[in-house]
Amino acid sequence: MKKIHLSYGNNAVLKGVDLSVRRGEVVVIVGPSGGGKSSLLRCANLLQRVNSGQILLEGEDLAGGSLNENQIRQRVGMVFQHYHLFPHLSVLRNLTLAPRRVLKEPTGRSEARAHELLRKVGLADKANSYPDQLSGGQQQRVAIARALMMQPHVMLFDEATSALDPELVGEVLAVMKDLAKSGMTMLVVTHEMGFAREVGDRLVLVAGGNIVEQGPPAQVLDRPQHERTKQFLSRMTRH
Repeated sequence: MKKIHLSYGNNAVLKGVDLSVRRGEVVVIVGPSGGGKSSLLRCANLLQRVNSGQILLEGEDLAGGSLNENQIRQRVGMVFQHYHLFPHLSVLRNLTLAPRRVLKEPTGRSEARAHELLRKVGLADKANSYPDQLSGGQQQRVAIARALMMQPHVMLFDEATSALDPELVGEVLAVMKDLAKSGMTMLVVTHEMGFAREVGDRLVLVAGGNIVEQGPPAQVLDRPQHERTKQFLSRMTRH
């Protein structure tokens, strides 16, 4: 992402942000509410159109306007705070709908991959369940599996655990940790500092529409260089 500017009317949300992510890197993005974290993530798969700047994915400029949004989203998966599962479809059909409709994948192949991913997220026995029969943590794990069905090159997580009861957070973070170990490129907006420290290759603090500080998680968390970072971390530890 190069010189990303995003405004809503007169409100500048992102002010010339530069951020590079290497293949296989896990970048954890933290910062105060309203600082631009989620907007940065949403720009990365064109849910939000930037006012100016470049978003280069594997050499292609996503912000140029010439690329098909659906093709881009096959390569850039996203998991939101809320699960957005289709309530009238079983877990299996939630997972196979997009591959069958968008990728024209045969039903048998997409169902086989869905069962494999459900095993990976610890829900092998829930294929025929409906979303309202699952806990919040289970629904979020289904949402992660659904995003992975499109075989993305990059995964974006926008506060994927913040809507969950505290005792359910761990099961979702465990799936995200396994995904990181598998070599998936990940951008993760979260308040889970333990996850940032354990799994992140880099921690990025976004505040006021800018990247204030970035570096190895232990360095940023234990020896922050910028006053704004120190303020944010001191508030986090008080909570």
